[in-house]
Amino acid sequence: MPDGTTRAWRTVLERIETDLLEGRLGPGDRLPGERDLATQMGVGRSSVREAIRVLESMGLIRTAAGSGPSAGAVIVATPQGGMATLLRLQVAAKGFPFDDIVDTRVLLETSVVDALAREEAPDLAQAERTLEAMHDSALAPEEFLALDAAFHVWLAEASGNAVVAAIMSGLRTAIESYALQGAAMIDDWPGMVGELHQEHVGILEAIRAGDPDLARERIRSHIAGFYAATHASHPTR
Repeated sequence: MPDGTTRAWRTVLERIETDLLEGRLGPGDRLPGERDLATQMGVGRSSVREAIRVLESMGLIRTAAGSGPSAGAVIVATPQGGMATLLRLQVAAKGFPFDDIVDTRVLLETSVVDALAREEAPDLAQAERTLEAMHDSALAPEEFLALDAAFHVWLAEASGNAVVAAIMSGLRTAIESYALQGAAMIDDWPGMVGELHQEHVGILEAIRAGDPDLARERIRSHIAGFYAATHASHPTR
């Protein structure tokens, strides 16, 4: 049973991700039904639905309505393996300074968008689907930021560099964590969501336009701007 400081939907999300990482679930496996998952984890069915929605937007599961053999939630992908797991553990143990994580994001993500902008037809489908899911005014800050982090991981995946993708996947927990801390400092959160959404759109537009310089500048400005607004300590280098 989740404690009072933990959102129940995140407890479900983390349980399913752990099962994926540790091999108890894999591609092709079907998740228990919504009612069964809620009973197993001691949460409400609405919390299970929220977790499933986030996992689907991340591209880890596919859902289908109905009662036939293809209905329900099916695993279609797994998170990155050992490197991502190690980074998640380091982040959880606060083994990395905040400034270093931000700098690493800038280094990795400028490289990612540069590579994508130089491709003739980069596959941005997963990033676009995640961005569409983020454009939902009903999302709580935690839900929006989970999808935001997934958007950046999908860009790394699309670049085709498996090491960079694994590092970004491993840093996702940290990105969400300190973004959520920062979000609490924003008086006009809906306004910030609108700005972030437009910045994400602009990054994808620069990639599609084949302009690596503009793509690098936009993602650098996107990362630096959010942390300048939410954390006083660090102008990204």
